Amino acid sequence: MTPAPLKEMISIEDLDKLDIRVGTITSVDEVAKSDKLMKLTVDFGDQARSILAGIKQERENPDEIVGKQALFVLNLPERKMAGEVSQGMLFDIGYEDKIIACLATPEKPVPNGCRAG
Repeated sequence: MTPAPLKEMISIEDLDKLDIRVGTITSVDEVAKSDKLMKLTVDFGDQARSILAGIKQERENPDEIVGKQALFVLNLPERKMAGEVSQGMLFDIGYEDKIIACLATPEKPVPNGCRAG
């Protein structure tokens, strides 16, 4: 893989606008109308959210991520895809570089809802 060029510089204020939090994936379900999307149910401590992620073709067994903590962007508008509503975005590593994506995870367990940054 050849690293992509750096994106345009942003300010620290722009970065502060992102609400990236740790959540535990409690279930992974099929999205019937999609060849790519899976519906993740994620525990953020004070709430559970449905997050749609394009991981169906990336993983032989999508259930392997149940119980894992990962990073999610939460302050995005809800988005309807394939008849389901997504309430955030999985923050994974590798997809944009066309390699098999993996979860961005904390090095040790932390409380659900803990903020990144």
